[in-house]
Amino acid sequence: MTPTNSRHWVLSNKPTGLPILDGPDATFQLETKSLPPVEDDQVLLKVLYWSNDPAQRLWIDPNISPDRLYVDPVEMGYTMRSYSCICEVLQSQWTNISVGSIVMADVGWCEYAVVPAGDCIPVQPIAGLEPTHYISLFGLAGVTAYYGLVDIAKTGADDAVVISGAAGAVGSNAVQVAKHVLDCKKVIGIAGTDAKCRWVESLGADICVNYKGTDFQKHLGEATNGFVEVFFDNVGEEVLDFMLTRVKKNGRIAACGAIASYNGTVTGGIKNWYQVIAMRLQIRGMVVTDAIPTGRFSAIVDLLKQGYRDGKIKATEQGMTVVPTSFEDVPKTWMRLFDGRGSGKLLTQLV
Repeated sequence: MTPTNSRHWVLSNKPTGLPILDGPDATFQLETKSLPPVEDDQVLLKVLYWSNDPAQRLWIDPNISPDRLYVDPVEMGYTMRSYSCICEVLQSQWTNISVGSIVMADVGWCEYAVVPAGDCIPVQPIAGLEPTHYISLFGLAGVTAYYGLVDIAKTGADDAVVISGAAGAVGSNAVQVAKHVLDCKKVIGIAGTDAKCRWVESLGADICVNYKGTDFQKHLGEATNGFVEVFFDNVGEEVLDFMLTRVKKNGRIAACGAIASYNGTVTGGIKNWYQVIAMRLQIRGMVVTDAIPTGRFSAIVDLLKQGYRDGKIKATEQGMTVVPTSFEDVPKTWMRLFDGRGSGKLLTQLV
């Protein structure tokens, strides 16, 4: 039976700290909305999976002015957005997409959606891989890793590189790209448990340091003995501050993320800014969607696919944390981004 309604999680309060899941101040609210008829050149989609990304927290932050945000914010009363979703086509009024096809689309936190067919990207199967790899290894996470290392930090074989958040979606892909695609002379990861560090090393890192372990700065200092040319930062705060002292003169820093401060938990800020001046460090912020208009995004996807075929990039079980989730629990799964559970790309699977 064709659905006529769809449940949505909409933004009901913009959080100043950690998002709230229950009570009168809850960040999100569950609503049911009517589906419009499928018109010419449109498709009806059933959402199967969607991406969970730390950047979504910035889209709902009341302390960030819209003119200082790289995308339009999610406004209260609107469906919470997601970077990308894997969907099944239930109805199609476009000849190039057939019913039953699996596509990627940006439809947000809903069960069903009617969208322009031209906004959908058909998922082309790769032997041995699930469609979910199109929003992890060959999607935003993988492209961000490659774009940050190559286009932003100009990383090459003569470089030693440190990657924070190395067990996360972007970081784990960056480890593989740095070691096996770019042939960097040394790759150092930073992660939050000993088990995650061992997994990061299995991906190719020469060493991974547990930032929650004892004597973290001592161990990271030893790992970066002689200093490093490149720092790929997904975390910010204290890790970034210390790494300013470990990047050598004229070194490059790709500022990809700052998850340590996204929920308002700033602990001390940057104390070592003098290092930027004295060492002539180059720090460049990055937003991977900048690569879309130039065609660079799709070109990097092709490079990543070739890296997989050549055996340089692995699709590991730990590279994705897929959480089967009832629609009522969608915000709870998203919140796992901020508690350190899981590894690799966090995906919601609607059940």
